[in-house]
Amino acid sequence: MTLIQLKYLLGVVDNGLNITAAAERLYTSQPGISKQLRQLEQEVGVQIFSRKGKSLVGITPAGSTIVDYARKILLDVENIRSVGKDLMSEQEGTLSIATTNTQARYVLPGVIGQFHERYPNVNLELHQGTSEQIADLVAEGRVDFAIATDSEALFPELNLLPCFRWDRIVLTKKDHPLAAASESLTLAALAEYPLITYVFSSNRESSFLRAFKQQGLEANVVFTARDADVIKTYVRLGMGVGVIAPMAITEDDLQEFQATCAKGLFPTVTTWIGMPRDRALRRYMLDFISLFAPHWPADSIEQATTAETQEAVDALAAKVELPTRSGLGQGVSAAA
Repeated sequence: MTLIQLKYLLGVVDNGLNITAAAERLYTSQPGISKQLRQLEQEVGVQIFSRKGKSLVGITPAGSTIVDYARKILLDVENIRSVGKDLMSEQEGTLSIATTNTQARYVLPGVIGQFHERYPNVNLELHQGTSEQIADLVAEGRVDFAIATDSEALFPELNLLPCFRWDRIVLTKKDHPLAAASESLTLAALAEYPLITYVFSSNRESSFLRAFKQQGLEANVVFTARDADVIKTYVRLGMGVGVIAPMAITEDDLQEFQATCAKGLFPTVTTWIGMPRDRALRRYMLDFISLFAPHWPADSIEQATTAETQEAVDALAAKVELPTRSGLGQGVSAAA
């Protein structure tokens, strides 16, 4: 039994059992309606109409009951559609986001500022943590969106929309030996010094460590932290060389530190926004994605959020040119 069969049933009833008139009203063919009505009668196992030849001359008692149910069903369907439209246009609600400290501190403020101006009555909840902690929040159904970098394997239940790429930055004090050789920086040179970087994922080898390993080197990581500001603090204390995201570099940092783009030394990484596949998004949620990834066309975002597989999202992403975010001002050198 299908909704189209019920729609045709009521179309015929409401047009005085005239199939031709019903077909014109419903913009379909008379044979198509007749076929769907026969299939409906076969499925319910009773005769809905009384017939004289090929003409319908009345509704059977069982048919009257079925017509009543059909009206109720189609009314409920329309109510469901109305609820969906209302939710899509809502200006109030809650948007819960789980992300890393770097995204929360350096990337999201501008996006959230624009979003708040557009939707002042939407309550925002921002949860910060490691990729594993974000994955736990997703598994518990506590967040609408997850925003993270790489770690895709931790989020098989989400549709992951790639948003932008970035390359790591090597941060040293101005008087550090590596500062003088920043334009010819190598992994071998980095391996000679204690390193301070982000907390590694506990269930897989990080691309950071793998880059050293592939060159037969071992990284001397002496300190890890979730927060780039904490890493800067310990670089300032002379505890080691920092390796952080470029978005975390400010103009003030460039006055104090030597910052070197490590493109080519480490793999370029991708930041994505993920949403559960089984959850209908409200209009303000779709608008948040557009603010976070303005280079994605609105229709492609809607397709990505409703895609049944990550492969379908990847196919859409292949048509979108992702920007590379540096977050860097003048005075930053590039490694050779």
